[in-house]
Amino acid sequence: MFWALGGCGWASIADVLSTGALRAHLLAARLAGPVATSREESLRSYRLFAARDPRVLIGLDPEWTWGQGDLIELMADKCGVSADPRYISGHDVIDPERTLEGLEAFAERIGRAAREGAAVLLGTGHPHRLLGFYAELADALSAAGCTVLSPAQGRCVDITTRFGLRTYNLDYVRGVALVRNEESGGAGAEPGAHTHSPLPVRTALAVAAESGGPLPELVIGDHGWVCGAGQLGFEAIGLADTDDPALFVGEAEGRVSVVVPLDDAVRSDYYRPLTRYVLNRACLSQ
Repeated sequence: MFWALGGCGWASIADVLSTGALRAHLLAARLAGPVATSREESLRSYRLFAARDPRVLIGLDPEWTWGQGDLIELMADKCGVSADPRYISGHDVIDPERTLEGLEAFAERIGRAAREGAAVLLGTGHPHRLLGFYAELADALSAAGCTVLSPAQGRCVDITTRFGLRTYNLDYVRGVALVRNEESGGAGAEPGAHTHSPLPVRTALAVAAESGGPLPELVIGDHGWVCGAGQLGFEAIGLADTDDPALFVGEAEGRVSVVVPLDDAVRSDYYRPLTRYVLNRACLSQ
């Protein structure tokens, strides 16, 4: 066995070379490279964002004017999608190098939170896919001495969906916030509802503030959890697909600290290598 000195001390050559293995996994699992998200879906999101449709703003109130062309240029820079506005159909593409760069920055911020024993709030609008990813982060951060917050447990959140107004309950699974439909069976039911709404994080933060409890020094998640928190002035980091321009706009405008571009809807077990990579880079491997 050969060893090399890394940021967490001495690591095996297998660990040093793990970036190459992860790049291969990103492409094989279609987390990056040609992804399942279509160019049509992405362009539709860019058009709606340019029109300031709240369904796509997901809690962000952009300071700058963003036309569709501006968004294509931004997403080409941040994700690696085609910068050609004439490319209007087919699979969208995420550059795996940009995903790896995002994961490095994500891990650095996670590691700093662990070293500082920060209060953190984790939440997802993709519980079917990403709950395990965030739950392992929550476990590692808690073990490192961070306070993993769970404000507003059980609170009702009314969210407008394409089916009309629906009432959800805010719940926490292994330290990760999500929402459940009232008819889903309540706490303990798995895995929760898919949502882009910023209302759950707004509810959680409002209850935390009203109760006088600790407020998060870092919010970790996706969709409205990141944009909603960032808009309110909380530091936020997260994951986003090519049809989620709001997080990348938030990063460009300085209200989101880190965004990792990847397909956010592949099989849940495909994210496990990413979890191990982030925890290793953050010196939190257990």
